[in-house]
Amino acid sequence: MASIAVYSVKGGVGKTTFSVNLAWCSAQISRRKTLLWDLDPANGSGFLLGVGPKKKRTADSVFANALDPSKLIRSTDYDNLDILPADESIRGLDRQFDRLGKKKRLAKLSAALAKNFDRIVFDCPPVLNEISAQVMRAADVIIVPLPPSPLSARAFDTVVTAVRGSGKHHPPILPVLSMVDMRRTLHRDARETNPTWPVVPLASAIEQCAVQRKPVGAFAPRAPATRAFAQLWTAIERKLAEK
Repeated sequence: MASIAVYSVKGGVGKTTFSVNLAWCSAQISRRKTLLWDLDPANGSGFLLGVGPKKKRTADSVFANALDPSKLIRSTDYDNLDILPADESIRGLDRQFDRLGKKKRLAKLSAALAKNFDRIVFDCPPVLNEISAQVMRAADVIIVPLPPSPLSARAFDTVVTAVRGSGKHHPPILPVLSMVDMRRTLHRDARETNPTWPVVPLASAIEQCAVQRKPVGAFAPRAPATRAFAQLWTAIERKLAEK
């Protein structure tokens, strides 16, 4: 089992869209049994897959040994893809981690799910606190979506510093240029500066994910955006194979 975290300290970069589409690629292209674990209380991943949390707000209880995570896992409309949706209860998750004092709680919970899943994709909240520290200890690779802008570059530097500070055995980071429009000079310059980074284009098909409430590959299989996510997933699998 391997864990992939989609993370950024900056909101609005396409983090949740990346999480859903990469989890779909894992399940449908690689045919791996995949869990999408939403750690953002907005439950954006669940929304995009048409899956809400159960009526009781109990998503935080799995971290205090009160509830088996598998009890909250829900199936989706796609083979090999399940989701552990978020709810409002995890807004206080950072404080809960502090109270527990268990630095690898998320890593241990993930390891316990290994008997049922080949891949876990974390949709992380845009924060830099104990939640992000727990994710860095649990993840095997960290995906950082970066729209071409100076603010995104600064945010990436913050992520790199935080990941490297998590320990000498920190997970590798895979930066990805997102929302790229090659008609724009700034975007072309960003691509030329980082020619080896994967690219996900600015595309109406990706915007339609929130309308269709489906991964882009499920309703636009031939779209350039679908190919971009598939290529990114291949790069992730290569990165995991190098570990």
